[in-house]
Amino acid sequence: MKIGGLQKLTLIDYPNILACTVFLSGCNFRCPWCYSSELVLPKLISHQPEIKENEFFDFLKTKKGLIDGVVVCGGEPTIHQELPLFCSKIKNAGYKIKLDTNGSSPEMLEKLFKLKLVDYVAMDIKAPKEKYTQAVGFEGTTGNYLVDKIEQSINILKNSNIDHEFRTTVVPGVHTKEDIVKIAHWIRPAKKYFLQKFRPEKTLDPAFEEKQTFDEEEMYQIKECVAPLFDAIYLR
Repeated sequence: MKIGGLQKLTLIDYPNILACTVFLSGCNFRCPWCYSSELVLPKLISHQPEIKENEFFDFLKTKKGLIDGVVVCGGEPTIHQELPLFCSKIKNAGYKIKLDTNGSSPEMLEKLFKLKLVDYVAMDIKAPKEKYTQAVGFEGTTGNYLVDKIEQSINILKNSNIDHEFRTTVVPGVHTKEDIVKIAHWIRPAKKYFLQKFRPEKTLDPAFEEKQTFDEEEMYQIKECVAPLFDAIYLR
């Protein structure tokens, strides 16, 4: 597994669990607002110091009893065919796993669920259906293919007994309030939906570093528009 980074402790990324975060290199999306370009762009990945897999598992041995979970994110973890084996090693080491995913591989989600390798999933919903392919700069089959995959992943999550959340990073110039309403109707009913404020820092497209984020009042207004559609909705 190509590991591009390790955060040794997180108090916020895994709900109610003390965890570390392991960042897997590589992604099939090119979201211009992404702030992890060193995990996405092959040219930058090649210059990123790599953490050996055995070093990561040696680290987990030292943290036994101090942390309880591992957040597996990227990049996009589900593009790696060796992900089930990687997760099984984490589970065998005695840790719970939270997976962060863009939802582009429902097949991988089903495999992980079938093998009982994931305890919590956070799935990003990048845009409403009609804007999806353009918003993420998807490298692959165009048309409805990607939206179909995203929709399959949404349904897999909603029909599972795996604790999960959906989340959208709200980006000025990419999303309007109406876009968030469309997303909300697409994924409803859902237990938890998080609206995340865009951070204009070291973005994949440098032009996005100049964008102004939505202010607190604007985020609150967007939240109130879709709140009735969910059991719980939060701002981050």
